[in-house]
Amino acid sequence: MPETPSFSVEDVDFEATYQGAPPVRGSEVTFAVTPWDIGEAQHFVARLEGEGKLAGEILDAGSGLGENALFLAGKGHRVTGVDASATALGRARQRAQELGVRAEFVQSDATRLAELEDGRFTTVLDSALYHCLSEQQQRAYAEALHRVTAPGAQLHLFCFADRATGFVLPQFQVSQENLRANLGPWWDIQDIRPDFYTMALTKEKLAEATEGFVRLGLHVDPDEVQWDEQGRATGMIWHLHAMRR
Repeated sequence: MPETPSFSVEDVDFEATYQGAPPVRGSEVTFAVTPWDIGEAQHFVARLEGEGKLAGEILDAGSGLGENALFLAGKGHRVTGVDASATALGRARQRAQELGVRAEFVQSDATRLAELEDGRFTTVLDSALYHCLSEQQQRAYAEALHRVTAPGAQLHLFCFADRATGFVLPQFQVSQENLRANLGPWWDIQDIRPDFYTMALTKEKLAEATEGFVRLGLHVDPDEVQWDEQGRATGMIWHLHAMRR
């Protein structure tokens, strides 16, 4: 990966990505697969649910295609997924209908969450939203989450770590110092520990995407990528657990 990224997080158009259009504004590069669309909940969501750590009124911030929210709804939880992408939310609602589960999906800007009422949620799940925001947006997001949660609410936030290697682009990597600085004013951080995030990229799909990465000025070394038991790429993430003040 280059030391100086060729684009910033603000240049990424996630709505376009879900539509199969170029994800980076000003570029014609497209990818055949949405990298984070694995068709199931992330392993850490299943683990937290099994441990009883996702409870009460749950907010899935940056719910995307809804796999995490739908998994939780299928377990009987009250869950609301929030995302800025109308395309992703439409597909999530359709999937909920197909599965016969009840989950609410709301289109909203994560830095304001204006469509959600104050003090509603007792648990927040963030599976790879935080690192898609600029630092200014991250601070606004932390405050918005504080407003829509009840005192003592639990936050489980997962974002790409600054120690990640392989395909994880540098502009999406977050340090622990960043997390403490931007979330600390609103949330009592209990723990930050490493975990891993599963992507839809197999070795074959990563090879197909290589040309697109190169055209964006990026280099991916397959030998630096870690793979799960199903042959999918994984990236190191931070799991932050915090309590609302």
